[in-house]
Amino acid sequence: MMMAQTLFQLLRQQNPDCELHVLAPAWSQPLLSRFPEIKKSIVLPFGHGQLQLRARYRFAKQLRDEKYNQAIVLPNSLKSALIPYFAGIPKRTGWRGEYRFGFINDVRYLNKKVLPQMVQRYAALAFPRDTILPANLPVPQLHIDSDNAKNTAEKHGILLSDQPILALCPGAEFGSAKRWPTKHYAAVANQKIIDGWAVWIFGSPNDAAVAQEIQTLSNNQCVNLVGKTTLSEAIDLLSLAKVVVANDSGLMHIAAAAGCFVIAVYGSTSPEFAPPLTDKSKIVSLNLSCQPCRQRECPLKHHHCMELLLPGKVLSYISE
Repeated sequence: MMMAQTLFQLLRQQNPDCELHVLAPAWSQPLLSRFPEIKKSIVLPFGHGQLQLRARYRFAKQLRDEKYNQAIVLPNSLKSALIPYFAGIPKRTGWRGEYRFGFINDVRYLNKKVLPQMVQRYAALAFPRDTILPANLPVPQLHIDSDNAKNTAEKHGILLSDQPILALCPGAEFGSAKRWPTKHYAAVANQKIIDGWAVWIFGSPNDAAVAQEIQTLSNNQCVNLVGKTTLSEAIDLLSLAKVVVANDSGLMHIAAAAGCFVIAVYGSTSPEFAPPLTDKSKIVSLNLSCQPCRQRECPLKHHHCMELLLPGKVLSYISE
């Protein structure tokens, strides 16, 4: 969703009067509310993997009154193409996906060498087929609510001061292969606490065990916000951080769009495909021969790409 904002920006640049509506899962609504390009967001009432053909048809019929001119379909699945088709939207743009000829009638054929990055593939859908992309694409930028940041800090008993803040985002929903070891996160946290920094940990409820391990290794000196904030609250609190250390994850992209200096740690995935979209970033990777494996768990069982990437490298970037 963060990389899709580049597409939204390009659409508005080309046609400032166009009205953009986004159909997306409920979890993404807090992000969409921070995108100034979006006029309306619509909750997609179907879970991942659910076909529910009749329900999708009934839902699509409700969208016909909007009289949309075009639908741009970002996922490559057949299911994602059904609602625009059932809604009678005349132009339905998307990359060639699974068995959806006819459902998508403005079909694009991907050349991965020409468009190696995910953000480029989204951006290309803003233009006619075979258009050469601009050299400098707009980067995602989230609207920040400073009042909400202060209120959220107060809600969680955080005293805001001039003390620099280090934010840690140690989770990765995809799998353990993308996660830098908790002992390394804890070593970075301990050093910055000695240096006089505050350390905040962010993540979803699924990251609770990882966050607790970091807390234990840092003698409970970090502020553990994992699973305790809404996405909107996390966005505004992250914006207060001087530095964010994160795995290749959604929070990494959010931190970049919130204006933070981001140190992004890559193991099983490639920064060539989905880097932080900001000039205020450093990418940390060992570039071993087995990288990127793109697996959820280390297929070699040693996780060297993350285990051997020591805290000193990250600390050196923080001190720059």
